[in-house]
Amino acid sequence: MQQSIIIQEAKSEQDILIAEHFYKMWLDIGIPQDAIEDDYQVIIIQFIENARQKLCYKSFLAEIDGVIVGSISCQLYAGLYPSVIKSKYRQSGYIWGVYVEPEYRKQGIANNLTNTAIEYLKTIGCTRVILNASPAGKSVYQSLGFVESNAMHLDLD
Repeated sequence: MQQSIIIQEAKSEQDILIAEHFYKMWLDIGIPQDAIEDDYQVIIIQFIENARQKLCYKSFLAEIDGVIVGSISCQLYAGLYPSVIKSKYRQSGYIWGVYVEPEYRKQGIANNLTNTAIEYLKTIGCTRVILNASPAGKSVYQSLGFVESNAMHLDLD
């Protein structure tokens, strides 16, 4: 039976929930608990507060039957290098922290959250959306039209 999914903008008092989902996301993709900072909540909430002030940050929650089952965060992309391209040609938004509780996965919730974030990023002038997909999330984003980019990485450990 398909349950009704309600997507709503998160309030700042729900930042702690966003922090918890972000923490669970890292655990889900295999990061050991002892590799995560003990004060991760403080770190995440400070990041969110800064992004809210400087990068048009917003987060959204998915709710089913009064229970918050997922979340997503998005903001203007701060960049890795000086931006010399005019924003009307390239203003990137960044989506991060997509999380859905395990028992609610594969019901379209991540898809709905991502579409909501994309729509918000369009309203603030974004012409491109960037995200880093987990292996499990890759097919969700591909179904929404995301394509792999030329980003490369080298692990030095």
